[in-house]
Amino acid sequence: MPSTAILGATGTIGSALAKRLVDGGGSVLLVGRDPEKLAALSSELNQPFSAIGFTSSQFLENALQAQSERCGGYHGLVNCIGSLLLKPAHSTSDEEFRDIVETNLFTAFAAVRASGKLFRERGGSIVLFASAAAEIGIQNHEAIAAAKGGVIGLARSAAATYAPYNIRVNVISPGLVRTQLTSGIWENPASAAASAELHAIGRLGEPEQIASLAAWLLDPRNDWITGQVIGLDGGLSRVQPRRRSSK
Repeated sequence: MPSTAILGATGTIGSALAKRLVDGGGSVLLVGRDPEKLAALSSELNQPFSAIGFTSSQFLENALQAQSERCGGYHGLVNCIGSLLLKPAHSTSDEEFRDIVETNLFTAFAAVRASGKLFRERGGSIVLFASAAAEIGIQNHEAIAAAKGGVIGLARSAAATYAPYNIRVNVISPGLVRTQLTSGIWENPASAAASAELHAIGRLGEPEQIASLAAWLLDPRNDWITGQVIGLDGGLSRVQPRRRSSK
C-alpha cells in the first residue's frame, strides 16, 4: 500500500482509516491542528505527523512537500476534515456560514491543490468527503449541503483536469455515521432512532465502514475509478425507507 496523507487524522474516521492502512502495511502522514492528539496517534501507530492550520493552502503544500521528500513521496491524500451545522438558513449567521464553507469546502480545495502539484509526476488518489445532505433535501442542512455540494463539483472538475496525470479524484458521501462530530445526535436515543429511520437499511453507519471504502479508493489496484460520488449512506440519498410498524 502506498504512502497516504490523512487530513483530519485524529477525527473518528481519520484515525480509523490511519489504523486500517497501517495494519495493511501502508504508511501514513497524520495531519491535523491539535499537536497533542496527533502526537498520541503518531506514537500509537509509529507514523509521522504534521500539525498545521488550514487557513492557507500553502501551509498544507509546504507540510506535504517536506514530508514527501523525507519518505520518498506520497501517492494518496484523504481529506477527513469537516464540521456540521444543523440550522435553517434564516437562523444561520454569516460567520457560521463562512466557518462551514472554510472547514468543509476550502480544506477540500486545499487538498486538491496540494495533491495536484505533488502527484503530477507519479499519479495518485485523492479522496474527499461530501454528505448525503448535498444530494437529497434534508431540513436544516442548508449550510452544510451548500459546502458539500461544492465539494462534489470540485471533485468532478478536478477528476477531469488531473486524469491525464493519472491522478484520481473521488468522493465518499456518507449518511449519518457514529462519530465524535455527530455524537449529539446518536447519543440521544430518540434522535438516534429518528435518524436511523431515515436510512432505508434502518441503522446508522460506522466509522470502519467509511474507512474501508476510503482504503479501497486509495488502492492502486482500483485505478480505473475517478470522478465518482459514492453514497455510503444506508440508502438515505436514493432509497425511500419503508415505515417500520411499532410492535
